[in-house]
Amino acid sequence: MNATVFLIETLFNLYLMVIILRIWLQAARADFYNPFSQFVVKATQPVIAPLRRFVPSLGSLDSASLLFAFVVAGIKIALLNTFFGAGFPPMISLLLTAVLTVLSEFLSLLFFILIIRAILSWVSQGGNPIEYVMQQLTEPMLAPIRKIIPPMGGLDLSVLILIIALQFLRILLGDIFGPIF
Repeated sequence: MNATVFLIETLFNLYLMVIILRIWLQAARADFYNPFSQFVVKATQPVIAPLRRFVPSLGSLDSASLLFAFVVAGIKIALLNTFFGAGFPPMISLLLTAVLTVLSEFLSLLFFILIIRAILSWVSQGGNPIEYVMQQLTEPMLAPIRKIIPPMGGLDLSVLILIIALQFLRILLGDIFGPIF
């Protein structure tokens, strides 16, 4: 039973991260022709393209992708509830939990991207397309931190500070909303 729950959570969470990446890449205006961006688009396009015909974008926010993220999170929650015999949750509870699940996955994705970016900064010579996209995604969050605490002795602490703030936020949200975080 634990193996099945692990498999369901892992598959849904990974795909949810890809959907969130699509929203984030569009919001950050990341390079569309980057191989990493192309993977994200190709993995989500079969569902999002038809959905865009019915769900218009709200400014620069891709509403269709956001709706799809909430639907995937809702399916995951409903599937896990029925798997444990709890039945289908009430709609308002399902919607709130789906929103919290998407937020939780975004924070997890941000954490992983920051860790990968930090590791790549140690070993990469630059010019890596994945590193370039990760820089486009995280630089708007790291630049304000660098204005307050500039690099010291060639050591950039902005990633570490953002990771600490991110973990604080996750723990705080976990205290407020419970085990979803």
